Amino acid sequence: MARVKRGVTTHKRHKKVLQLAKGYRMTKNRLYKVAKEAVLHAGEYAYAGRKHRKRQMRRLWILRINAGIREMGMKYSELIHLLKARKVEIDRKILAVMAQNKELFTKFVKEVKK
Repeated sequence: MARVKRGVTTHKRHKKVLQLAKGYRMTKNRLYKVAKEAVLHAGEYAYAGRKHRKRQMRRLWILRINAGIREMGMKYSELIHLLKARKVEIDRKILAVMAQNKELFTKFVKEVKK
């Protein structure tokens, strides 16, 4: 059986990790072992951050809808209840965009109240 030298493969793998760790501080961008750990943690934080961003956006949409509906003397929960009762399937993102346009939102809410 022939001897297999793995220097090229190892170097390529190390280079890939160090490239991902570019811009990290201290030894995290130079030493492979430390960089590997840093890249793994960064990946976990990025994954969690993507989920967190979705939660944050939903909270923002709800805030905007609530602010728009309060001016009409209603609560957010009452509006959502009305929409579900009337079987109006419109998501919070669209409602938030509509809430920024007062006359459009007012017209929509009056239509739902009927």
